[in-house]
Amino acid sequence: MTFRGWDRINIAVDSKPACMRQDRVTGEPMTVEAIAPVIISASRATDIPAFYAGWFVESLKKGYIRWINPYNHRCQYVSFAKTRVIVFWSKYPLNLIQHLPELDRRGINYYIHFTLNNYEKEGIEPGLPPIEARIGTFIRLSSIIGRDRIIWRFDPLLLSDTITVDTLVLRIMEIGSRIHKYTRTLVFSFVDIAEYKSVPSSLQQSGFTGAREFSIDEKRLFAEKLQKLNEDWKLDIFTCAEEIDLTEFGIRKGSCIDYDLMARIFSQDRELMGFLHPTVQTNLSGVRNPEEARMMKDPGQRRECGCFPSKDIGQYNTCMHLCTYCYANKSVSTVKKNYEKHLRQIETGKFPESIIPGK
Repeated sequence: MTFRGWDRINIAVDSKPACMRQDRVTGEPMTVEAIAPVIISASRATDIPAFYAGWFVESLKKGYIRWINPYNHRCQYVSFAKTRVIVFWSKYPLNLIQHLPELDRRGINYYIHFTLNNYEKEGIEPGLPPIEARIGTFIRLSSIIGRDRIIWRFDPLLLSDTITVDTLVLRIMEIGSRIHKYTRTLVFSFVDIAEYKSVPSSLQQSGFTGAREFSIDEKRLFAEKLQKLNEDWKLDIFTCAEEIDLTEFGIRKGSCIDYDLMARIFSQDRELMGFLHPTVQTNLSGVRNPEEARMMKDPGQRRECGCFPSKDIGQYNTCMHLCTYCYANKSVSTVKKNYEKHLRQIETGKFPESIIPGK
Protein backbone atom coordinates (compact mmCIF):
# COMPACT_ATOMS: atom_id res chain seq x y z
CA MET A 1 0.00 0.00 0.00
CA THR A 2 1.28 3.45 -0.94
CA PHE A 3 0.61 6.68 0.85
CA ARG A 4 -0.91 9.12 -1.65
CA GLY A 5 0.17 12.24 0.15
CA TRP A 6 -1.39 14.92 2.31
CA ASP A 7 -4.37 17.11 1.49
CA ARG A 8 -3.55 20.39 -0.20
CA ILE A 9 -4.98 23.77 0.67
CA ASN A 10 -4.34 27.40 -0.28
CA ILE A 11 -2.78 29.71 2.30
CA ALA A 12 -1.85 33.39 2.39
CA VAL A 13 1.86 34.20 2.71
CA ASP A 14 3.85 37.44 2.80
CA SER A 15 5.56 36.87 -0.55
CA LYS A 16 6.50 34.06 -2.85
CA PRO A 17 10.18 33.17 -2.29
CA ALA A 18 12.84 32.69 -4.94
CA CYS A 19 12.96 28.97 -4.21
CA MET A 20 9.61 28.61 -5.97
CA ARG A 21 11.37 29.70 -9.17
CA GLN A 22 9.21 32.67 -9.94
CA ASP A 23 10.54 35.45 -12.15
CA ARG A 24 9.52 38.13 -9.70
CA VAL A 25 9.32 38.22 -5.92
CA THR A 26 7.21 40.98 -4.39
CA GLY A 27 6.36 42.08 -0.90
CA GLU A 28 2.63 41.80 -1.58
CA PRO A 29 0.57 39.18 0.27
CA MET A 30 -0.30 36.30 -1.99
CA THR A 31 -1.80 32.83 -2.01
CA VAL A 32 0.21 29.65 -2.44
CA GLU A 33 -0.58 25.96 -2.29
CA ALA A 34 0.47 24.10 0.86
CA ILE A 35 0.26 20.53 2.06
CA ALA A 36 -1.78 20.06 5.24
CA PRO A 37 -0.36 17.03 7.11
CA VAL A 38 -2.17 15.42 10.01
CA ILE A 39 1.12 14.30 11.60
CA ILE A 40 4.24 16.47 11.83
CA SER A 41 7.75 15.20 12.60
CA ALA A 42 9.87 17.86 14.31
CA SER A 43 12.38 16.57 13.42
CA ARG A 44 14.69 13.81 12.23
CA ALA A 45 16.85 16.39 10.45
CA THR A 46 17.64 18.75 13.33
CA ASP A 47 16.86 19.40 16.99
CA ILE A 48 13.91 21.77 16.83
CA PRO A 49 13.06 21.58 20.58
CA ALA A 50 16.63 22.48 21.57
CA PHE A 51 17.41 25.26 19.09
CA TYR A 52 14.23 26.31 17.27
CA ALA A 53 11.39 25.89 19.78
CA GLY A 54 10.49 29.57 19.69
CA TRP A 55 10.51 29.62 15.90
CA PHE A 56 8.33 26.51 15.81
CA VAL A 57 5.66 27.88 18.15
CA GLU A 58 5.56 31.24 16.37
CA SER A 59 5.17 29.36 13.07
CA LEU A 60 2.37 27.33 14.62
CA LYS A 61 0.60 30.57 15.55
CA LYS A 62 1.14 31.91 12.03
CA GLY A 63 -0.22 28.68 10.62
CA TYR A 64 2.53 27.44 8.34
CA ILE A 65 6.24 27.00 7.63
CA ARG A 66 8.29 26.81 4.46
CA TRP A 67 10.39 23.67 4.04
CA ILE A 68 13.33 23.40 1.64
CA ASN A 69 14.01 20.11 -0.11
CA PRO A 70 17.71 19.37 0.59
CA TYR A 71 18.20 17.60 -2.74
CA ASN A 72 16.62 19.87 -5.35
CA HIS A 73 16.35 23.02 -3.16
CA ARG A 74 12.73 23.54 -4.11
CA CYS A 75 10.51 24.80 -1.32
CA GLN A 76 7.22 23.50 -0.05
CA TYR A 77 4.70 25.22 2.19
CA VAL A 78 3.43 23.17 5.11
CA SER A 79 0.18 24.25 6.77
CA PHE A 80 -0.77 23.32 10.33
CA ALA A 81 -4.48 23.66 9.56
CA LYS A 82 -5.15 19.92 9.86
CA THR A 83 -2.31 18.93 12.20
CA ARG A 84 -3.41 16.69 15.06
CA VAL A 85 -0.08 15.17 16.23
CA ILE A 86 3.44 16.55 16.50
CA VAL A 87 6.25 14.09 17.14
CA PHE A 88 9.28 15.87 18.58
CA TRP A 89 12.85 14.51 18.46
CA SER A 90 15.48 16.01 20.74
CA LYS A 91 18.63 15.45 22.74
CA TYR A 92 17.89 18.32 25.10
CA PRO A 93 14.30 19.65 24.86
CA LEU A 94 14.57 22.04 27.82
CA ASN A 95 13.60 25.05 25.66
CA LEU A 96 10.43 23.32 24.53
CA ILE A 97 8.96 23.02 28.03
CA GLN A 98 7.92 26.68 28.25
CA HIS A 99 5.96 26.30 25.00
CA LEU A 100 4.00 23.16 25.87
CA PRO A 101 1.05 25.15 27.32
CA GLU A 102 0.55 26.69 23.86
CA LEU A 103 0.29 23.25 22.29
CA ASP A 104 -2.10 22.16 25.02
CA ARG A 105 -4.21 25.28 24.54
CA ARG A 106 -4.52 24.52 20.85
CA GLY A 107 -5.51 20.93 21.55
CA ILE A 108 -2.62 19.51 19.53
CA ASN A 109 -1.38 16.10 20.59
CA TYR A 110 2.34 15.46 20.92
CA TYR A 111 4.96 13.08 22.21
CA ILE A 112 8.74 13.30 22.41
CA HIS A 113 11.64 11.10 21.40
CA PHE A 114 14.35 12.06 23.90
CA THR A 115 17.79 10.79 22.86
CA LEU A 116 19.76 10.23 26.04
CA ASN A 117 23.19 8.83 25.18
CA ASN A 118 26.39 8.93 27.18
CA TYR A 119 29.42 9.53 24.99
CA GLU A 120 30.85 12.25 27.23
CA LYS A 121 34.20 10.54 27.61
CA GLU A 122 34.64 10.32 23.84
CA GLY A 123 33.51 13.90 23.15
CA ILE A 124 31.56 12.98 20.04
CA GLU A 125 28.45 14.96 21.09
CA PRO A 126 30.22 18.27 21.78
CA GLY A 127 27.17 20.54 21.79
CA LEU A 128 25.31 18.70 24.52
CA PRO A 129 25.15 19.74 28.17
CA PRO A 130 26.39 17.29 30.84
CA ILE A 131 24.57 14.01 31.24
CA GLU A 132 23.26 15.05 34.66
CA ALA A 133 21.44 18.04 33.16
CA ARG A 134 19.94 15.86 30.44
CA ILE A 135 18.74 13.22 32.89
CA GLY A 136 17.20 15.96 35.03
CA THR A 137 15.38 17.39 32.02
CA PHE A 138 14.11 13.94 31.08
CA ILE A 139 12.62 13.43 34.54
CA ARG A 140 11.16 16.94 34.63
CA LEU A 141 9.57 16.54 31.21
CA SER A 142 8.09 13.19 32.16
CA SER A 143 6.53 14.72 35.27
CA ILE A 144 4.82 17.31 33.04
CA ILE A 145 3.56 15.22 30.11
CA GLY A 146 3.52 11.70 31.58
CA ARG A 147 5.66 8.65 30.91
CA ASP A 148 3.55 7.51 27.92
CA ARG A 149 4.58 10.57 25.93
CA ILE A 150 8.33 10.53 26.48
CA ILE A 151 10.39 7.87 24.73
CA TRP A 152 13.98 7.17 25.71
CA ARG A 153 16.34 6.67 22.79
CA PHE A 154 19.92 5.46 23.05
CA ASP A 155 20.81 6.16 19.48
CA PRO A 156 23.10 5.31 17.84
CA LEU A 157 25.05 2.49 19.44
CA LEU A 158 28.61 2.42 18.15
CA LEU A 159 31.76 0.49 18.92
CA SER A 160 35.39 1.60 18.79
CA ASP A 161 38.86 0.84 20.09
CA THR A 162 37.64 1.83 23.56
CA ILE A 163 33.88 1.22 23.45
CA THR A 164 32.81 -2.42 23.72
CA VAL A 165 29.39 -4.03 24.01
CA ASP A 166 29.91 -4.19 27.78
CA THR A 167 30.77 -0.48 27.85
CA LEU A 168 27.49 0.40 26.18
CA VAL A 169 25.47 -1.92 28.38
CA LEU A 170 27.02 -0.33 31.48
CA ARG A 171 26.20 3.18 30.28
CA ILE A 172 22.64 2.21 29.45
CA MET A 173 22.32 0.63 32.88
CA GLU A 174 23.55 3.82 34.56
CA ILE A 175 20.98 5.93 32.74
CA GLY A 176 18.14 3.43 32.79
CA SER A 177 18.41 2.80 36.52
CA ARG A 178 17.51 6.46 37.02
CA ILE A 179 14.87 7.08 34.36
CA HIS A 180 13.05 3.80 33.74
CA LYS A 181 10.20 4.86 36.03
CA TYR A 182 9.69 7.97 33.92
CA THR A 183 9.07 6.27 30.57
CA ARG A 184 7.56 3.11 29.17
CA THR A 185 9.71 2.74 26.08
CA LEU A 186 13.34 2.40 25.04
CA VAL A 187 14.39 2.65 21.38
CA PHE A 188 17.87 2.00 20.03
CA SER A 189 19.67 1.61 16.73
CA PHE A 190 23.08 0.38 15.66
CA VAL A 191 25.26 2.96 13.95
CA ASP A 192 25.47 2.96 10.15
CA ILE A 193 28.94 4.24 9.36
CA ALA A 194 29.44 3.01 5.81
CA GLU A 195 26.03 4.19 4.60
CA TYR A 196 26.83 7.89 5.04
CA LYS A 197 30.03 9.10 3.40
CA SER A 198 30.53 12.08 5.71
CA VAL A 199 30.32 10.10 8.96
CA PRO A 200 33.69 8.26 8.91
CA SER A 201 35.65 11.43 8.13
CA SER A 202 33.77 13.45 10.77
CA LEU A 203 34.53 10.83 13.41
CA GLN A 204 38.17 10.69 12.43
CA GLN A 205 38.55 14.47 12.41
CA SER A 206 37.14 14.61 15.94
CA GLY A 207 39.92 12.32 17.14
CA PHE A 208 37.57 9.41 17.74
CA THR A 209 39.44 6.42 16.38
CA GLY A 210 38.45 2.88 15.53
CA ALA A 211 34.72 3.53 15.18
CA ARG A 212 32.98 0.54 13.67
CA GLU A 213 29.62 -1.10 13.18
CA PHE A 214 28.33 -4.12 15.09
CA SER A 215 28.69 -7.64 13.80
CA ILE A 216 25.61 -9.87 13.88
CA ASP A 217 27.00 -11.72 16.90
CA GLU A 218 27.66 -8.44 18.72
CA LYS A 219 24.11 -7.26 18.03
CA ARG A 220 22.73 -10.44 19.52
CA LEU A 221 25.08 -10.23 22.51
CA PHE A 222 24.00 -6.67 23.16
CA ALA A 223 20.31 -7.66 22.92
CA GLU A 224 20.82 -10.51 25.37
CA LYS A 225 22.48 -8.24 27.93
CA LEU A 226 19.82 -5.56 27.46
CA GLN A 227 17.09 -8.14 28.01
CA LYS A 228 18.72 -8.98 31.33
CA LEU A 229 18.68 -5.34 32.41
CA ASN A 230 15.06 -5.05 31.41
CA GLU A 231 13.98 -7.79 33.78
CA ASP A 232 13.84 -5.06 36.43
CA TRP A 233 12.83 -2.12 34.24
CA LYS A 234 10.04 -3.83 32.27
CA LEU A 235 10.22 -1.33 29.42
CA ASP A 236 8.90 -1.91 25.92
CA ILE A 237 12.10 -2.10 23.85
CA PHE A 238 12.23 -1.50 20.11
CA THR A 239 14.85 -1.20 17.40
CA CYS A 240 14.77 1.70 14.95
CA ALA A 241 15.12 0.89 11.25
CA GLU A 242 17.04 -2.34 11.86
CA GLU A 243 16.84 -5.43 9.67
CA ILE A 244 17.91 -7.89 12.38
CA ASP A 245 15.20 -9.82 14.25
CA LEU A 246 15.73 -9.67 18.02
CA THR A 247 12.31 -10.81 19.16
CA GLU A 248 13.79 -13.78 21.03
CA PHE A 249 15.26 -11.19 23.42
CA GLY A 250 11.95 -9.41 23.89
CA ILE A 251 12.96 -6.64 21.47
CA ARG A 252 10.62 -5.74 18.63
CA LYS A 253 11.00 -3.67 15.48
CA GLY A 254 9.70 -0.23 16.19
CA SER A 255 7.87 2.66 14.57
CA CYS A 256 9.01 6.05 15.80
CA ILE A 257 5.94 7.63 14.21
CA ASP A 258 3.88 4.99 15.95
CA TYR A 259 0.34 4.22 14.80
CA ASP A 260 -0.42 2.05 17.84
CA LEU A 261 0.89 4.63 20.31
CA MET A 262 -1.11 7.46 18.75
CA ALA A 263 -4.28 5.36 18.59
CA ARG A 264 -3.88 4.47 22.27
CA ILE A 265 -2.88 7.70 23.98
CA PHE A 266 -4.78 10.13 21.75
CA SER A 267 -7.99 8.10 21.44
CA GLN A 268 -10.06 11.08 22.65
CA ASP A 269 -9.22 13.03 19.48
CA ARG A 270 -12.06 12.30 17.07
CA GLU A 271 -10.39 13.99 14.09
CA LEU A 272 -7.22 11.96 14.55
CA MET A 273 -9.15 8.74 15.07
CA GLY A 274 -11.06 9.45 11.88
CA PHE A 275 -7.74 9.65 10.09
CA LEU A 276 -6.18 6.59 11.72
CA HIS A 277 -9.37 4.51 11.58
CA PRO A 278 -10.83 5.37 8.17
CA THR A 279 -14.26 4.01 7.30
CA VAL A 280 -14.30 5.57 3.85
CA GLN A 281 -11.66 6.07 1.19
CA THR A 282 -9.06 8.63 2.24
CA ASN A 283 -5.63 9.76 1.09
CA LEU A 284 -4.33 6.60 2.74
CA SER A 285 -4.46 4.98 -0.70
CA GLY A 286 -8.00 3.65 -0.50
CA VAL A 287 -7.54 2.16 2.97
CA ARG A 288 -10.93 1.28 4.44
CA ASN A 289 -10.21 -0.24 7.85
CA PRO A 290 -7.90 0.33 10.83
CA GLU A 291 -5.76 -2.76 10.24
CA GLU A 292 -4.94 -1.68 6.69
CA ALA A 293 -4.18 1.83 7.92
CA ARG A 294 -1.90 0.49 10.62
CA MET A 295 0.34 -1.12 7.97
CA MET A 296 0.79 2.12 6.02
CA LYS A 297 4.48 3.03 5.66
CA ASP A 298 6.09 6.43 5.20
CA PRO A 299 7.43 6.32 1.61
CA GLY A 300 10.15 8.87 2.36
CA GLN A 301 12.00 6.69 4.87
CA ARG A 302 14.46 3.79 4.61
CA ARG A 303 13.27 0.31 3.71
CA GLU A 304 13.72 -0.95 7.29
CA CYS A 305 11.83 2.00 8.79
CA GLY A 306 8.40 1.13 10.19
CA CYS A 307 7.14 4.68 10.65
CA PHE A 308 3.61 5.72 9.81
CA PRO A 309 3.44 8.66 7.33
CA SER A 310 4.32 12.10 8.67
CA LYS A 311 5.78 15.32 7.31
CA ASP A 312 9.23 16.22 8.61
CA ILE A 313 9.81 19.97 8.83
CA GLY A 314 13.47 20.03 9.84
CA GLN A 315 16.44 21.15 7.75
CA TYR A 316 19.88 19.64 7.35
CA ASN A 317 22.95 21.59 8.47
CA THR A 318 21.17 23.35 11.33
CA CYS A 319 21.77 21.26 14.49
CA MET A 320 24.21 22.86 16.90
CA HIS A 321 24.76 19.70 18.95
CA LEU A 322 27.39 18.97 16.24
CA CYS A 323 27.48 15.24 16.95
CA THR A 324 30.32 13.80 14.89
CA TYR A 325 28.35 10.71 13.81
CA CYS A 326 25.44 12.78 12.48
CA TYR A 327 24.45 12.30 8.84
CA ALA A 328 22.30 15.47 8.81
CA ASN A 329 25.23 17.89 9.27
CA LYS A 330 27.67 17.97 6.38
CA SER A 331 29.81 20.90 7.53
CA VAL A 332 30.34 22.42 10.98
CA SER A 333 31.03 25.84 9.48
CA THR A 334 27.81 25.69 7.45
CA VAL A 335 25.80 24.70 10.52
CA LYS A 336 27.21 27.61 12.53
CA LYS A 337 26.54 30.09 9.70
CA ASN A 338 22.97 28.89 9.33
CA TYR A 339 22.33 29.10 13.08
CA GLU A 340 23.83 32.58 13.32
CA LYS A 341 21.68 33.69 10.39
CA HIS A 342 18.61 32.31 12.17
CA LEU A 343 19.46 34.14 15.41
CA ARG A 344 20.05 37.44 13.57
CA GLN A 345 16.64 37.14 11.95
CA ILE A 346 14.97 36.41 15.31
CA GLU A 347 16.65 39.47 16.83
CA THR A 348 14.79 41.65 14.33
CA GLY A 349 11.54 40.50 15.90
CA LYS A 350 10.39 38.75 12.75
CA PHE A 351 10.45 34.97 12.66
CA PRO A 352 11.51 33.48 9.31
CA GLU A 353 9.20 31.17 7.38
CA SER A 354 11.92 28.53 7.20
CA ILE A 355 14.57 27.54 9.75
CA ILE A 356 17.28 29.01 7.51
CA PRO A 357 16.28 32.61 6.68
CA GLY A 358 16.39 33.55 3.03
CA LYS A 359 15.95 30.01 1.79
